[in-house]
Amino acid sequence: MNQFDLTGKIALVTGASYGIGFAIATGYAKAGATIVFNDINQDLVNKGTAAYAAEGIKAHGYIADVTNEEQINAMVAQIEKEVGVIDILVNNAGIIKRIPMVEMSAADFRQVIDIDLNGPFIVSKAVIPSMIKKGGGKIINICSMMSELGRETVSAYAAAKGGLKMLTKNIASEYGEFNIQCNGLGPGYIATPQTAPLREEGHPFNSFIIAKTPAARWGTPEDLQGPATFLASDASNFVNGHILYVDGGILAYIGKQPK
Repeated sequence: MNQFDLTGKIALVTGASYGIGFAIATGYAKAGATIVFNDINQDLVNKGTAAYAAEGIKAHGYIADVTNEEQINAMVAQIEKEVGVIDILVNNAGIIKRIPMVEMSAADFRQVIDIDLNGPFIVSKAVIPSMIKKGGGKIINICSMMSELGRETVSAYAAAKGGLKMLTKNIASEYGEFNIQCNGLGPGYIATPQTAPLREEGHPFNSFIIAKTPAARWGTPEDLQGPATFLASDASNFVNGHILYVDGGILAYIGKQPK
């Protein structure tokens, strides 16, 4: 038996039209799962559906805002009716606003918390009852190194991701008896189109990240596929409330001494 096989499983990955969510969902599809994703508008859903199709994946796309409880409840009910009960939820949808704390408005702070922390609460709450009825499920929250570390200009993001780490532990505590495993996946610095300008040769941030990473490179979206599949599969049935950091060793490393 292949413990990592996801055949017959239905996976909902939020905000997975592109980026890390898309990479994780693609990995799940390769492991046999049926992919469902949402995004905030039809244009993004269409782009996502086309991107999955280009990879040979038939993905089911839905429009819903993760911060809107009514929309999420309606979407989950529709998915259950049209595709089936969700076995795997990945709370991937999120934003970051890089603004110095004293310059950040409370409205901007609240928006980041709303999407990055309240969103996973709302979506998890919507899928848990059917997971209980079905006899189990997997919830994977996309945490961050900012679940552990602070950094300039990311006060809202770090607060949200630190909160998401504790929400992960609490879901595991509250619903573990129903065979629901809730874990976090914490990506390090990943090479995506969004980070391309920072990765140019000679850019100080590129040199900084490579010096801080024992692996001496940026991660790739594909680096997340194996760990995410592990957390979604039977291989992790006794792993609960854990945050798996996929960061090339950054969190283990104090960094090089300046010369």
